[in-house]
Amino acid sequence: MSDFFLKNIFSGWRSVSPVSYGLAAVLLFFTVGLGYFTEQNNTARFFWLSVPFFSLFIFINLWETKKEEIWFYIGVAVLLRAVLLFAAPGLSDDVYRFLWDGYLLQAGVSPFEHLPSFYAEAGFPIAGHSAELYAELNSPNYYTIYPPVAQFTFLVSVLFDTHILPGTAVILLRLPILLCEIGSIYLLVRLLQHFRYPLKNIYLYALNPLIIIELTGNLHFEGVMIFFFLLAFYFLVKHKKMWQSAVFAALSIASKLLPLLFLSFFIRRLGWKKSLLYFTIVGSVLVLLFAPITGSFFVAHFGESLDLYFRKFEFNASIYYLVRAVGYEIYGYNIIQKVGPWFAALTFFSIVIAAFSEKKSDWKSLPRVLLFAICVYLLFATTVHPWYVALPLVLCLFTRFRFPVLWSGVVWLTYANYGGAVYEEKMWAVVIEYSLVIGYAIWELFLMHGRGKTVYEIDAVTA
Repeated sequence: MSDFFLKNIFSGWRSVSPVSYGLAAVLLFFTVGLGYFTEQNNTARFFWLSVPFFSLFIFINLWETKKEEIWFYIGVAVLLRAVLLFAAPGLSDDVYRFLWDGYLLQAGVSPFEHLPSFYAEAGFPIAGHSAELYAELNSPNYYTIYPPVAQFTFLVSVLFDTHILPGTAVILLRLPILLCEIGSIYLLVRLLQHFRYPLKNIYLYALNPLIIIELTGNLHFEGVMIFFFLLAFYFLVKHKKMWQSAVFAALSIASKLLPLLFLSFFIRRLGWKKSLLYFTIVGSVLVLLFAPITGSFFVAHFGESLDLYFRKFEFNASIYYLVRAVGYEIYGYNIIQKVGPWFAALTFFSIVIAAFSEKKSDWKSLPRVLLFAICVYLLFATTVHPWYVALPLVLCLFTRFRFPVLWSGVVWLTYANYGGAVYEEKMWAVVIEYSLVIGYAIWELFLMHGRGKTVYEIDAVTA
């Protein structure tokens, strides 16, 4: 990896125009401004920086560039992530739960065993826990939902630090995400070349402001999940190594559970016999990863957290908000407790039906159907945070669909919710976001049909 990357990146830096250096400097300015000097409630500053940042990102994507300049911008993408190494996450408070869970593991206690409120009522008996840290938690009355790869990172982050932000713990939390992001860029380059797509497609992920700020900057583990999933995909399509792929798939699931949605699409590509072996390896690795931090309480407590996710949490939803509005008209109250589980079941069955009704079942078509799967999930979800768009975005690199790129820009409208004295969801932002994204997705579908293409067909383009 190092020789491949360094040779091309360094040659790229020597072969670009002064304009590219100027654009890179502006990208760096916006990254530092959002990463170091913007808090969640600084709505005006956030939009003053994020709107031109995303606009410049689109301009660079549309600008004709030579191959050497593409490698230059890949180097810039790595640099933009690296400069955030010492930044305290300003747009998300999830990091406090990361530290809370890490201190529990350091004390030899499973974070799945008790609610944070249990330790608060006991007078904070765990070293590192405090009233100050507890006050920053956004979910003190919910069990943790973070799987073992994330939990291991939480543990490592607090081994050398006992302070709340900023400190060594934040650097140690960000470092694995940063390394995984660099690894993802490398794997995306390799996969784009393998499938003969334009190398410039890498811009859509590597230079995307949402990815840079939300994953590396605000410590969301979608970056780790995506890296291990790309590794699993890479080992299957490039090296035909099923065992290694299955291990990396398990690590992806153990980072964030979402890739579980994708496994049904592997069956027709591997065949039933190989699929059974593949799923057995994935399951065995997951058992080994979960075993050290679980006990008899795990199923009940983790299940309760997932149940609450579908029955209580609401943020930036689309179809659910429409159904909720109808529910208020008919019943006079919020029907999320009834609708949430039904939406989850509908999502699951829709994805399974899609997996077994594919017209093509080669590896090149996999990202396209996975894009369909994750979009179905997000459309029926009751909660869609901005960083959730990272997965559809990375999948669209291997398709002709670009609506996830638009989504990665307009989803940041949700930060308008934090601009007042108290949090208030702005429905105008939700309406604008989904009207644009769904409208553009429909337009792309009709455009492809107009050119004689179906959803299952895609042109191969020489890189």
